[in-house]
Amino acid sequence: MQINEERQGDVAILTLKGKLMGGPETQAVHEKVKDLADNKVLKVVIDLAKVKWMNSSGLGAVMGSMTTLKNAGGELKLANVTEKVKSLFIITKLITLFDTHDSVGDAVSSFS
Repeated sequence: MQINEERQGDVAILTLKGKLMGGPETQAVHEKVKDLADNKVLKVVIDLAKVKWMNSSGLGAVMGSMTTLKNAGGELKLANVTEKVKSLFIITKLITLFDTHDSVGDAVSSFS
């Protein structure tokens, strides 16, 4: 799992590459979001275009990231959710909890 960070104004964009299948790399995603929240970066987009698959541990890391940001007064948005990952969100009924966008640009511009 690779995590690349870039900024567009006050929005942090985390591009993930690989699989979110538990273990240290999955925890690293949540830790990265915690660090951002601690540093008052409260608008975060997670780009999932290059995430091949995620299991319940991966879902937990994304959920935890969203909760961390909400508790800090921030927002998490997801971009480029692949069909495989989207089907997991639909099956678990979590799709309604996430603000998902077709592109990183759409997600960034949706912040108020």
